[in-house]
Amino acid sequence: MRVVLVGPPGAGKGTQAQFIASHLSIPKISTGDIFRANVSGGTELGRLAKEYMDRGDLVPDEVTVAMVRDRLSEDDAKEGFLLDGFPRNVPQAEVLKKMLAEFGTSLDVVLNLVVEDDEVVRRLAGRRTCRSCGKVWHLVFDPPATEGVCDACGGELFQRDDDREETIRRRLEVYQEQTAPLISFYADEGILQGVDATGPVEEITQRAMSALRRFAD
Repeated sequence: MRVVLVGPPGAGKGTQAQFIASHLSIPKISTGDIFRANVSGGTELGRLAKEYMDRGDLVPDEVTVAMVRDRLSEDDAKEGFLLDGFPRNVPQAEVLKKMLAEFGTSLDVVLNLVVEDDEVVRRLAGRRTCRSCGKVWHLVFDPPATEGVCDACGGELFQRDDDREETIRRRLEVYQEQTAPLISFYADEGILQGVDATGPVEEITQRAMSALRRFAD
């Protein structure tokens, strides 16, 4: 099965991608993993991407697409895959469609993890990170025994700039600008399936697997 997973920051894409890929016995392919593998492996594409990243620039679409193409052509992805983090916009979706057509295949389903903005803010703004060991706690879901102190090492807990409410809401705005057209694109293709991403992780996974079974039949 060939699956794309989309959803706003804080929707739990990374967690769900891992579980869903495991259930389906297909590789989870994220752009982050691809970038790290190419950079650490010293590939030509990795060296090119690193030049952009070292300058603080965004890696161009053509470099990202080339990395994705290489990864999807590997043996373990021939019978299926789960893409997390790609495509991020309609042009990338069109390139992916053409790429898969060249491979003689196509996507089966695009799962859209649906969660309200206020819930995303609640999830992300409650995170606190230890300055010493880097462990992440949550004021609601996984609070430390002593406020502001890491249970693991006694280090000071702080709120990263990325986890501040104003930053989160801006990230959500950017997501809507870039991804709303992508969701419409896949709805028009007839392969979009929304999944309620609120509640316990296990329940979300069950909903996602139920949605996937409908497309597999």
